[in-house]
Amino acid sequence: MASGVATGGCAAVSTRTTELLRIATAGSVDDGKSTLIGRLLHDSKSILEDQLEHVVQTSERRGDGYLNLALLTDGLRAEREQGITIDVAYRYFQTPRRKFILADTPGHEQYTRNMVTGASTADLSIVLVDARKGVSEQTRRHAYITSLLRIPHMVVCVNKMDLVDYDEAVFYRILDEMTDWAARLAIPDITFIPISALNGDNVVDRSWMTPWYGGAPLLYHLEHVVIAPDRNLADVRFPVQWVIRPMSDEHHDYRSYAGQVAGGVLRPGDEVIVLPGGRRSRPAPGRRRRRPPGPCRRGG
Repeated sequence: MASGVATGGCAAVSTRTTELLRIATAGSVDDGKSTLIGRLLHDSKSILEDQLEHVVQTSERRGDGYLNLALLTDGLRAEREQGITIDVAYRYFQTPRRKFILADTPGHEQYTRNMVTGASTADLSIVLVDARKGVSEQTRRHAYITSLLRIPHMVVCVNKMDLVDYDEAVFYRILDEMTDWAARLAIPDITFIPISALNGDNVVDRSWMTPWYGGAPLLYHLEHVVIAPDRNLADVRFPVQWVIRPMSDEHHDYRSYAGQVAGGVLRPGDEVIVLPGGRRSRPAPGRRRRRPPGPCRRGG
């Protein structure tokens, strides 16, 4: 049990990690998204002792008969009672190579809009397919949403391989079907991995149960997928998420705009075009803006 525990408050790493990968999980209901995230957290030693103990106790109380790692992300009472994910749950962990933000998004068709919210900022999407059921309509829908959101990397995890005796033919049948579907979509990078989230096969470590699979396990792929060229450095885009106004007599007319640069590079003196109106603005030559003191200075 202790092998999946971070005892010092967070997982220990040997080097400083700076690169961040944002991941969104997708797939149909009961394909194992929450269990997969729980397995990644557990096997990468990113779970606190009290969190793991709570999952152990809850699993025993529910009579699951196994360590139900899905409980690490299914935090809402309604989710635990129904066995489905309703809200988007975010989990953070890191390895010596990279930091990760995992968004566990709903699989039920009713909550597809929540899946879009969780995937809107992702660099990579993990689409799970139940090996027993194959590609479903909701699987295709989530792959299509991945394309619409222009997420450049998609990993198709064929889950629950343990329930089909790790049959190579099952995996490649799903691979062929998803490859044919993805050919109609604008997804530049697709990877297929056979896994068992419940048992940990090919999640963090290679599994001897799939000798016919020559690729890397999921975590290795997440650590090494190249994301630096994905950012658009040509077209400047700055969605304004917050307008900061101190509302003081000294800075009565001051406004500062906060948000995340979604594309391009901004430099002092650049002309700004405000959409959808199309108005243009450029700082006056030699003019230095007055900044308010205190916390609002960061937003200027």
